[in-house]
Amino acid sequence: MKSILESLRGGLIVSCQAPVDSPLHNATAIAAMAEAALNRAAVGVRIDTPDHIQAVRVRCQAPLIGLWKQVMPPSEVYITPQFHHAEAVAQAGSDIIAVDATQRLRPDGETLEQIIQQIHERLGRAVMADVDTLDNALKAIDAGADCVGTTLFGYTAETQTETPPGFDLLKAMVKQCPVPVICEGGIASPAQAKQALDLGAYAVVVGTAITGIDYLVQRYVSALDRP
Repeated sequence: MKSILESLRGGLIVSCQAPVDSPLHNATAIAAMAEAALNRAAVGVRIDTPDHIQAVRVRCQAPLIGLWKQVMPPSEVYITPQFHHAEAVAQAGSDIIAVDATQRLRPDGETLEQIIQQIHERLGRAVMADVDTLDNALKAIDAGADCVGTTLFGYTAETQTETPPGFDLLKAMVKQCPVPVICEGGIASPAQAKQALDLGAYAVVVGTAITGIDYLVQRYVSALDRP
């Protein structure tokens, strides 16, 4: 697990995902995105859903951070909310499993500590804890997380008034967290990615700014204000 994390140090991880209503939300398309990113020297990719992960694994051998977004009301946790989701992600070929590591209630009463322990002991995979605050990052580390990411900053009730990227949060996490801190969320330019590394991020994840064609086209079309 340490060697996988070490291979990410100082590099760009590309999140290859697409909205569920997009034609790009397709295993073959996602795998092509991932291969293109890795061909241009990205150090790893972040992929959602087992079938997409499996398709990427067939074509790419670089480090793969896997997750499975599942909306399960009334729980607000949706990034790999339960162990069986993590198990499916591991079986599909993930090297690192990303999980929501906030303190919000998980479905069926599972706890973050239980999920991380089972991922380590039963699956032999590293865990990336997606957090929104420094407090949750430290709690995730206490629970056994191998690395922490700023992924959920701006996306929880506690941080909903904030706008990513969370550089202040990043700085605080780098200062106080004894595990690798990955900057993810809101990175919109190469300059911001470099800034994240300069602030001490172990690696930086970029998604929409690289692979978000649906969102980016909408932005351009809106700016043109075509009658």
